[in-house]
Amino acid sequence: MTVRELYEYLNEKIPRSLSCEWDNDGLMCCPDDNAPVRRALVALDVTDEIARIAVEEGYDVILSHHPLVFRPLRALEGSNFVASKVIKLLLAGVSVMSFHTRLDAVEGGVNDVLCQALGILDVSVLADGEERIARIGHLEAPITLAEFAERVKAATGARMLAVSDADKPVSTVALMGGSGGDAVSAARAAGADTYLTGELSHHPLTDAPEMGINLIAGGHFETEHLVCDRLRDLVLEADASIEVTVRSSNRIQIL
Repeated sequence: MTVRELYEYLNEKIPRSLSCEWDNDGLMCCPDDNAPVRRALVALDVTDEIARIAVEEGYDVILSHHPLVFRPLRALEGSNFVASKVIKLLLAGVSVMSFHTRLDAVEGGVNDVLCQALGILDVSVLADGEERIARIGHLEAPITLAEFAERVKAATGARMLAVSDADKPVSTVALMGGSGGDAVSAARAAGADTYLTGELSHHPLTDAPEMGINLIAGGHFETEHLVCDRLRDLVLEADASIEVTVRSSNRIQIL
């Protein structure tokens, strides 16, 4: 299977029509779209370390959730850290495919994988304006917020959570992996007693008891990285002969 064939397969499974208007993803860099794909590296982010591994260990393609190139590059020269990675990857013959908000929104993507890991049932899309990324569902039986927080930590590997307790048992849960602070109001309006996302600012966490909803910020990386296994599975569905490796790109330490 060639780079172009793999990208077209994934483009059908994770269609660009699901992307937010402000997003930028897709085939981020591609020195030769007719090159064969024998080895694929999957990571949430294309960090310098992930790029180095791809180059030194002979990977043909990197698949990521967060885009390698998000803001426009005005020049390809080494003083810009993103451009520097692009140059290194192109010279080494490594292509990069990134699937961002469309992988959040697609069925079986970031948020459905997170729901499955947390035991959330009867999952449906929580519409937040024009975006249809967040999810809502219910637990098999109500549990305490402390019990649910431990479940989140066990499922995601998070070492620390920011939790605001509205003194409600956890039963109807809405969630959005990554940066989902803007969907708190939509979660409340949909009847969720608890909302989980990766990042929340001070004010919603402070106001949660008055708003009547439990809030949990579980970490951007932690609430999204489980989707890397799904990306691996999609590559293997496209061509089972491809050697696929999942690597962590997390650089954030809890001290």
